[in-house]
Amino acid sequence: MSEFVLHPTLAADSYLLGRVGAVQVLLHRSAQFPWFMLVPEDAATELHELPPALRAALQALADRLGRFVLRHWSCAKLNVAAIGNVVPQLHLHVIGRRQDDALWPRVVWGNVPAGALRSAEEAAAIAARLREAQILD
Repeated sequence: MSEFVLHPTLAADSYLLGRVGAVQVLLHRSAQFPWFMLVPEDAATELHELPPALRAALQALADRLGRFVLRHWSCAKLNVAAIGNVVPQLHLHVIGRRQDDALWPRVVWGNVPAGALRSAEEAAAIAARLREAQILD
């Protein structure tokens, strides 16, 4: 089995916060939204192609992370999607949305206006909160 390599676009657009089992947890660099991406370390490009145990683990992690995002950022809505039109590597977006965010109610994919970027320190602080909430190992 070859070593898993994160797609360059995902690597450029995000911070790696950690791993949970065989799933990488990324945080988008845009500070405008609580925007996470979960990347299973598998060659599958579609959710239905994942081995059942990995798919179940991915879904359980997305559920825990989603509840955290809704609570921590007081979001009105949670967007969860695996689109893959631009980046073919399977990744699941978990994005908290608020009615006062820059794009409400439109989708964020491909529409994020230029704006503040998260610092590495902020990403590290969010990772610490995820560890405290027992979402990250």
